[in-house]
Amino acid sequence: MNLQTPTSLLSRMILTTLVVAFTWSAAAATPEDRGLEIAVEADRRDTGFADFKAELYMILRNRHGEESQREMRNRTLEQTDDGDKSLVIFDQPADVKGTAFLTFSRKQGNDDQWLYLPALKRVKRISANNKSGPFMGSEFAYEDISSQEVEEYTYKYLRDETLDNRQSFVVERYPVDPKSGYTRQVVWIDQDEYRAWKIDYYDRKDALLKTLTFHDYQQYLGRYWRPDRMSMINHQTGKSTDLLWSDYTFGNGFGDREFDRASLARAR
Repeated sequence: MNLQTPTSLLSRMILTTLVVAFTWSAAAATPEDRGLEIAVEADRRDTGFADFKAELYMILRNRHGEESQREMRNRTLEQTDDGDKSLVIFDQPADVKGTAFLTFSRKQGNDDQWLYLPALKRVKRISANNKSGPFMGSEFAYEDISSQEVEEYTYKYLRDETLDNRQSFVVERYPVDPKSGYTRQVVWIDQDEYRAWKIDYYDRKDALLKTLTFHDYQQYLGRYWRPDRMSMINHQTGKSTDLLWSDYTFGNGFGDREFDRASLARAR
């Protein structure tokens, strides 16, 4: 006969209760909850860098493979209470030299974006209706250039999947802004470091429009991961754009003054 002491019986009852509670909790976690949880963790791991600057080299290809190039500089300032601020300055070729693009990403509402055109000596505001338009003729839209704040989307976890030998989460996200050029995006995020490696973009007709892939991540300050190359392919036009990043420098002491509208005209 297997006689159980009151203590062992109580322990078994507690263990059974915990197992049932854990099972119920896991079952209650919806795909939407799980998708948001992954997005929040990815954002948490990239919080606290303060600012950085980098050199950019853009390669634009038409459907026939013919190329044109542009040289740019990027400056980014992290915000603790809102989305990040970023400034892109074009240095080459001569016909775009001095062009500057300023973005205030927002956690709530539309991002604020301005484009300085040196030939006209004026600042043009990018309206919310035009955010899906091409950024300087590239396959990146204006809305792709802003920082991707967690609050700008709702989420749904789809599955685990191996991508390029990396175990990844596959998460679908849906833009909150009804003026976005996309109905949804599918993102592959590695389970080790929570880095995005691939994003499929679906247009307003829910057809696959573009795919963005990230390559050659490097780690900075022992924590922050940045890709050396981002490649955007437009499946509907056959065009593509590569962004090559180099010379990352963190801790530049940037302030808001370097990212106000007046900074566009004086950007050098």
